[in-house]
Amino acid sequence: MSLTNKPVPVNVRQLASRRFDLIAFDWDGTLFDSTALITRCIQAAVADVGGTVPSDKDAAYVIGMALMPALAHAAPDVPKEKYPELGARYKHHYMLHQHDISLFNGVLPLLTALREQQYLLTVATGKSRAGLNEALQAVELKGMFDGSRTADETAGKPHPRMLHELMAEFGVSADRVLMIGDTTHDLQMAVNAGCASVAVSYGAHETADFHALNPLFVAHTVRDLHDWLLAGD
Repeated sequence: MSLTNKPVPVNVRQLASRRFDLIAFDWDGTLFDSTALITRCIQAAVADVGGTVPSDKDAAYVIGMALMPALAHAAPDVPKEKYPELGARYKHHYMLHQHDISLFNGVLPLLTALREQQYLLTVATGKSRAGLNEALQAVELKGMFDGSRTADETAGKPHPRMLHELMAEFGVSADRVLMIGDTTHDLQMAVNAGCASVAVSYGAHETADFHALNPLFVAHTVRDLHDWLLAGD
């Protein structure tokens, strides 16, 4: 399935009354069902270089961060001189299984419905540009997103630069931007950028961790997210 960005008829009253114009999605754990794989790959990479293997919770906590800060946080006893090897081992394990994972059920209908309502759809992810491009190709999402930012071409989360650059690219003010993610890194980035956020609880972080960052809504399923975003449309 490949969608183009051609205009879609929409109710002008809906456009005038809605709160947001640009929606920025995190990728892993929010749209893409990859949390378990990334957790296992982090653990395997740390084991390969002789570090103390992090628990599932500790490995999942760093998902959403840029790769090397994430690995360093997950493996504090690994010396810095081994970071290049650590990163290489993570990529090795991930590449072996990257095509075994896919979008969460319901994501494609959700994105299609949002496009029909003429929202600007973007991605703000801790993945690399090469990694995101590969994922977009693998799940046939060409043309679905209007723009994207990755950690290796800007600043990693929770720094707000990804969102600031997307705002500048599309001429959208912070109060018209909604960030959607599965980690506190995503929600903190939204806070730092002056944007609203929505959390999803089916990804890497626990629901209880979200409350201090004041998301507008916590979606427990993709259907919850769909219904909340399209309410009234």
